[in-house]
Amino acid sequence: MSQPDRIMALPVPDRDQVDDFARDLFAKCDDKLGMVPNVLRAFAARPNKLRSFSLFYNELMLGDSGLSKLEREMIAVVVSSINRCYYCLVAHGQAVRNLSEDPVLGELLVMNYRTAELSPRHRAMLDFAAKLTENGHLVAETDRQALRDAGFSDDDIFDIADVAAFFNYSNRIAHGLEVVPNRDYHGMDR
Repeated sequence: MSQPDRIMALPVPDRDQVDDFARDLFAKCDDKLGMVPNVLRAFAARPNKLRSFSLFYNELMLGDSGLSKLEREMIAVVVSSINRCYYCLVAHGQAVRNLSEDPVLGELLVMNYRTAELSPRHRAMLDFAAKLTENGHLVAETDRQALRDAGFSDDDIFDIADVAAFFNYSNRIAHGLEVVPNRDYHGMDR
């Protein structure tokens, strides 16, 4: 069975109908990725939200942090796995495969990160992100201390929580609007 051939369940503006910000963003995506991620095409229906979403995403995932790009993508995949977000599992699973150069790690994180052979640092980071996703109200100082014990600074802990929270939000948007991942992601970095 194939995935639906659409961007999302709601109407999406044609590329020639978007504002200058979206047009510039889409051109950058085409240059860098060879495609425009469908989540951005979906947000183009709401130009101010596209601007906010993309600026926040870029700061969160590409900005200065004690977390590597791979670590941030690992958090995105684990949160999305818990939430069963098809879009983010496909898109960010591909990013993990690419950044780690390990297609098995990408699949393990998509299916069950607990089965992966991870460093103590990554295990602590992903356990925290999972707990924040599953039972955020139970996160306590002992959980933050476990991150410190694994070598994370307080700024890193903020970033772990920030990435996990963002992908809980993003997963809900993808579910609510039935955003479908670009087909290109499926075959990349395998």
